[in-house]
Amino acid sequence: MREAHPIETAVGMEYYVSDTAGVGGHLRDTDEDFRVREIERFDLEPLDADHGSFPHLVVRATLRGWDTNDFAKRLSSELAISRERVSWAGTKDKYAVTTQLFSLRKVDPENLPEIRNANVEPLGRAGRALQFGDLAGNEFEIVVSEPERPENADTIADELRAFAGSPDGVAVPNYFGQQRFGSLRPITHEVGLHIVRDEWRAAVMAYVGNPFETEPEDTQTARKRVEEVAPDWDAVLDALPRRLGFERSMAHRLVENGGTEPVDFRDALESLPTNLQRLFVNAAQSYIFNRILTERLERGLPFGKPVAGDVVCFAEEVDGFLMPDMNREQKVTEKRVKTIERHCERGRAFVTAPLVGTETELAEGEQGEIEREVLADLDLEPTDFNSPGEFHSTGTRRAILVRTDCTVGHDPLSFEFSLPSGSYATVFLREFLKADPLDMG
Repeated sequence: MREAHPIETAVGMEYYVSDTAGVGGHLRDTDEDFRVREIERFDLEPLDADHGSFPHLVVRATLRGWDTNDFAKRLSSELAISRERVSWAGTKDKYAVTTQLFSLRKVDPENLPEIRNANVEPLGRAGRALQFGDLAGNEFEIVVSEPERPENADTIADELRAFAGSPDGVAVPNYFGQQRFGSLRPITHEVGLHIVRDEWRAAVMAYVGNPFETEPEDTQTARKRVEEVAPDWDAVLDALPRRLGFERSMAHRLVENGGTEPVDFRDALESLPTNLQRLFVNAAQSYIFNRILTERLERGLPFGKPVAGDVVCFAEEVDGFLMPDMNREQKVTEKRVKTIERHCERGRAFVTAPLVGTETELAEGEQGEIEREVLADLDLEPTDFNSPGEFHSTGTRRAILVRTDCTVGHDPLSFEFSLPSGSYATVFLREFLKADPLDMG
C-alpha cells in the first residue's frame, strides 16, 4: 500500500491500495470534463395528477457550475418559497455538468423560472419530497487534464481488479471523500465530533473561526480575528465578511441570545439549514468510518470477503445495481464464513462497517476490536449520538468495498464508470491520479 496525501490522512484516508505511481494531472479543467447523471429511482405520477394528493412537483435539472445547495437556494428565491420546500436525492459537485432530480412542494410547472446555466424539465408529481438516497446511483464521464503518466492507468486498473478479488470489475475501499468534510477546509467532521460530545461552544468556534491556509487570505484573516475577539459576538459579526453567510447567521443568533450558555451555542448551530445541521453529525460518522477502514487495511483484513465477527448485509437489485440492503444484516460466525464468502464473491453480500449511532451494534472478532478502538481513541460511544433535533442519529452500516466496471480512454485520458448511491467518484479516481485532493476537486 502507498501512503495517501496529508489532506486525505486528516479525514481518515491514509492509504492507496494500488502501488503503481498515479497518472497525475487534475480534474475539472472545464465543467464539461466532469459529467454526472443520476440513475433515477423515484416513482412519479403524471403532471396533471391531483395536487392535493401529490403536492410535490418533480423536475430534472441539468446544471453547469452550480453547487446543489446554491441552486436550491436560488430556485427557492426565484419561486418566492421557503428553501425547505426544495429537496433532492443526492448532492452534486459545483464544477461539473450534473443531471439530477429535485422536488418542489406546492409549485406548478408554469411557475418554473429560467435560471442561468440550468435546464429545468418538469417530469411529474409525487406524494412526498425526494430524500437523500432516492436514487440507484450515478453515471460518470470524467476527463483527466495534463496527466504525467497516462500509461499507468491500465496497470492501476489491474491492481484494483486484484483488490476486488474478481476479474469482473475493479474495486476500491468505500471511503467517504474529501467533499464530505470540506475540500478547501475539512472541518465538518470536527464540528460534528464536538456536537456529539456536547461541546457546543467548541462546535461553533470550529466552524466560525478555525482558519485554513487553503482559504483566501482575507477569509483566514477574518477567522483569526474571530478567535481573537470571541466571546464579543458583536465584534465577531463585524469581523465576518458578508459572503460567509452561515457563519454570520450563527454570530447574529449569538448576539441575540447572549452566547454564554451551552443552549445559546446549540441554538446558533440550529440557525443553519437543517441539511447542514445533519451534515455535521454525518461527517463525524464518516470520519469514524474512514478511520475504521484504514485500520482494517493496516491489519491486512480482506475487504471483498468476511472474517469471523464481521457484520455483512445482503444485496438487493435496483435498476441493474446490486446494492447493500441494510435491513438484511447478519453477523458472520466461524461456521458461516465460507458460505458468506461465496455470497460476497457473487456480489450478493457486502462486508460492512458502522456509521455509528445510538442503535449501532458493533461487530465481534478483530473487526469489533477495530471499531471499539477507534471509538475509544475519539472518546466516543454509540450513545453519544443521542443529541437533540437534527443532530440525533440512530446510525446504520455501510459496505466497506465498492465495485464497478470501468472503461479507460486514452485520447484524452478519461474514465467512464457507475457507482451506487453514496459512493464518491473522487474516491475511485484518487487511486488512478494519486494527486493533491485539491487538484481532484
